[in-house]
Amino acid sequence: MNKVVSGADEAIRGIADGMTLMLGGFGLCGLPENCIAALVKSGVKELTCISNNAGVDDFGIGLMLKQRQVKKMISSYVGENAEFERQLLSGELEVELIPQGTLATRCMAAGYGMPAIFTPAGIGTEVAIGKEVRNFNGKDYLMELAFEADFAIVKAWKGDTMGNLIYRNTARNFNAVMAMAGKVTIAEVEELVEPGELDPNFVHTPGIYVHRIFEGTGYEKRIEQRTVRKKD
Repeated sequence: MNKVVSGADEAIRGIADGMTLMLGGFGLCGLPENCIAALVKSGVKELTCISNNAGVDDFGIGLMLKQRQVKKMISSYVGENAEFERQLLSGELEVELIPQGTLATRCMAAGYGMPAIFTPAGIGTEVAIGKEVRNFNGKDYLMELAFEADFAIVKAWKGDTMGNLIYRNTARNFNAVMAMAGKVTIAEVEELVEPGELDPNFVHTPGIYVHRIFEGTGYEKRIEQRTVRKKD
């Protein structure tokens, strides 16, 4: 299978209105910036986006929110995006908030082919409303379903033409579990190499999970909140 595509525009082919997308990243770290830009340009709409957060107003998924392309956000943290807040409070945007560990594990379950997980997170809170609860060894657990995503869009540091991926430091975040979980997985990488050039001992995502890959350009790598020490 030839997994290499020419760029983000070709990588997102087939993404249509109403689909469910997983997007890797944590805060502004490890975002698939090129694919997000291509989605904004494409005008696709009514999307359900599964992501740890919603970016900020002018970066990440925030760009898609600004264009009213997102119908529903499934996230664990959404506190840095004023446009997200406005759409939520006005009723324009559906939001499902999920404990961060549950979000990651539901991604992982999808990748492993598991239909559901059981977790104590959320028991006794609004998160548990309408969900099945089972008791194991005297402790209650919520049943949470594995995600079903049409596409998973991730960003890695290096990849080869067979789709093997290496993430760099904290940019690994949700990218690794989401790469396993999409029906179609798109990977953009900072450096694309030939098979055999990556040390297999350091590969985080095996190429079997990746369907399309390309070398991205122009990464901003923003810092969400910069804190510096006061000058003496």
